[in-house]
Amino acid sequence: MTSFTAEERDAVYKTIYARRDIRRFRGDPIPGDVLERLVRAAHHAPSVGFSQPWDLVVVRDEGTKTEIAEIADRAIAAAREGYAEPRKSTFAALKLEGIRESPVNICVTCDPTRGAPHVLGRSSMQRTDVYSTCLAVQNLWLAARAEGVGVGWVSVLYPYEVQEVLGIPPHVKPVAYLCLGYPEGGFPDEPVLQQEGWRDRLEVEPLVHDERWNATESTETDGEAFVSSDSS
Repeated sequence: MTSFTAEERDAVYKTIYARRDIRRFRGDPIPGDVLERLVRAAHHAPSVGFSQPWDLVVVRDEGTKTEIAEIADRAIAAAREGYAEPRKSTFAALKLEGIRESPVNICVTCDPTRGAPHVLGRSSMQRTDVYSTCLAVQNLWLAARAEGVGVGWVSVLYPYEVQEVLGIPPHVKPVAYLCLGYPEGGFPDEPVLQQEGWRDRLEVEPLVHDERWNATESTETDGEAFVSSDSS
């Protein structure tokens, strides 16, 4: 079994806590060997039943990125109308995508038919194919942070339109549209939405339940009260 030194262990936690959602990118290209490592990291994610339901559509073409960005523009404008002032103005000031600016976009998809009809472990929880795909996204994101590459997840899109632009088969579903590139100004110390005052990080203690959901006693580890890090 592979063991890790204390330094290697700490590097994993450092990567987790230093990960950020990046929206502003420099124009520098991502070297091919770096991009390959990120894709391979995604592909080594855990998956229920070892189904590996993901595919990754790597987009570099400026025309394609423009088509996707136009979808995002319309979706963001529509989402903005769902807020009342002053939240509406705050929303309008947020930068929610970096599709055009980032040198590489990756659409991570989920194929629910992969391994079907009998995927081990999925008989009673059908959505575990999507959950597994999200683990591939997380793997890529953490590997990217370790490489100094920023990632931004663009969630305000119309997935069926993205599917059409990218020629994704009807039964395969887009799960995440990611923008990748080197961050303009580096990685922020705290999440951008927290910096912008949109929302603060929740304290972890109230979210951890000891044995049962309504347990009132604080969670303890090795006799000490459970303590969270204030950065992530």
